[in-house]
Amino acid sequence: MQVEIWSDIVCPFCYIGKRKFEQALEKFPQKDQVEIVWKSFQLDPDAPKVGTDYLKNLSERKGWSLEQTRQITSNVSNMAAGVGLEYHFEKAISANSLDAHRVLHLAKNHGLRDAMEEALFKAHFTEGQNIADHATLLQLGAGIGLDAAELKQVLESQAFEDEVQLDIETARQLRVSGVPFFVFDRKYGVSGAQDPTVFLQTLEKALETREAKN
Repeated sequence: MQVEIWSDIVCPFCYIGKRKFEQALEKFPQKDQVEIVWKSFQLDPDAPKVGTDYLKNLSERKGWSLEQTRQITSNVSNMAAGVGLEYHFEKAISANSLDAHRVLHLAKNHGLRDAMEEALFKAHFTEGQNIADHATLLQLGAGIGLDAAELKQVLESQAFEDEVQLDIETARQLRVSGVPFFVFDRKYGVSGAQDPTVFLQTLEKALETREAKN
């Protein structure tokens, strides 16, 4: 069974959704038969590559006051804490995620995409690192086992940009307008950071459909 996950590093619900899906997968008896395929998505493709204050940027984009923004992100932090994640929006840096997605495609070629997703999410939401900064991406990539020279070469070029855009175009064709979005065997879709029971039920449903077809 294949589960495709459209996600963006700068999306707080994508990290929460990742954890909730992982919790569901742990309870799925046939988890060894599940292939997870991460897909790129950009919520704000026009975001500047120079990092800016996350709360201020969010406030301006949504038309919220800073007080509103702090309250809303505090609620999201509490949601994250419920699945064992630590969010620090007050030190988070808002930046363009394109280069991070290109690094994710490189990591995929080496069987390290999940590890890279985890490292980037943690860097962005917990540690307050700039995920558009090449030095940061080099450090994170090396930390999960990517070759530094190859990674540097990718960052200094436009490598994997077409792959990122293809993922985004596929999302449009599937009418995916927000992330996280989970697609099970191209038959069932789950939108958002749903409760683990929703993911588990969908895994079971997809398995039943696959077995009935076989």
